Formats: sequence, C-alpha cells, structure tokens
Amino acid sequence: MDLSALPYLVSFAIVSSITPGPNNLMVMASGANFGLRRTLPHMLGISGGFAIMAFLAGLGLARLFDALPWAEIAMKGLAAAFLLYLAWKIANAAAPKGANSNARPMTFLQAAAFQWVNPKAVYMAITAITAYMPDGSGAFGAAYVAVTFAVLNLPCISVWAVAGMRMRQLLTRPRYLRAFNWTMAGLLVLTLIPILRAEI
Repeated sequence: MDLSALPYLVSFAIVSSITPGPNNLMVMASGANFGLRRTLPHMLGISGGFAIMAFLAGLGLARLFDALPWAEIAMKGLAAAFLLYLAWKIANAAAPKGANSNARPMTFLQAAAFQWVNPKAVYMAITAITAYMPDGSGAFGAAYVAVTFAVLNLPCISVWAVAGMRMRQLLTRPRYLRAFNWTMAGLLVLTLIPILRAEI
C-alpha cells in the first residue's frame, strides 16, 4: 500500500483535531467543570467514535451522502438541535460542589454517538478518506486513516481539556464559572453558522 501521503494525512489530522469546534469546546468546558480525570471518557469517546466513523466512511459513507442528499440535511438538523441542547447544558452547569449534584460529564458512548451528528467530524472523516486513503486499499486503507486519526486526535483534544482544567483553578467563584460556561455555550452555538450556511 502506498503510504506517500502519510505526512499530509498526519498534518490534516492534527490541524483539524486541534482547531476549535464542537468537540473541543465541550471538552474544554468539561475540563473546567469536572476536571481532567472525569473528562477522560468524553475524550476517549470522541477519538474512538471518530475513528469508527472514519473507517465506515472509507467503506462507503461518503457515497451514501452523495446518493441520499436528504441524509446530509437530516444530519445537519439533528446536529443543530443537539448542539443547542448541549449549549444549554453547558450554560447551566454548576461547579462540582455546587447545588446541581446531578451534573455529569459526557460518557464514552454519548461522545462517540455525538460524532455522527457533528458536522465538523463528518466532513473531517469524508475529507480524510477522499484525500488520503490509498486508492484500491479497501478496508485496510480505511483502517489506516482511522487509526492515524485515533492516535493523533486524543493528544489534540487533551490540550483543550487541560486548558479547561487550568481555568478551573481561576473559576472558584460561582459568578466566574457561570460567565465561563455561558461564554463556552455561546461559542458552541456559533459553531452552527457553517451548518446553517451549508458549508464545511
């Protein structure tokens, strides 16, 4: 199998994984509200869920969107609704010792499932498969792209979780934490703009 495109795949994986998007904003908010250890399942769910989606994209998910345009529209609608719900949850999150004792970080399965309605993740997967999967490599090539992303994605999103955890030390006053959470919720809502404009 021709691996000459590997350096470009690595660059694309790092840049697309570390730049702001729904996953990174949620991980940062989770790090600030729950700490790094409790955010770890969320982070692993992102990396694992994306790897599975990239692998399936290599097996034909991109062709599915071409054949069924309504599926992409439905995905965008679900994404918009779910991102608004997540923004509301982030905005109303309480400190770990606060009154809202039912607050919980996102689980592994929830984070993995979210990748399927996260437009940035879907387009990342389709772009990676289209541009960097070796021709004629089949399932092995799809796995090669998926594993590359899985290995590189986790360190990238960890940067955001650690940043959130560091900010947690500055957010000891409830009003500061509330302002941070509302800011993160607002930024998450702004990630809807590409969806509404039907762009990547």
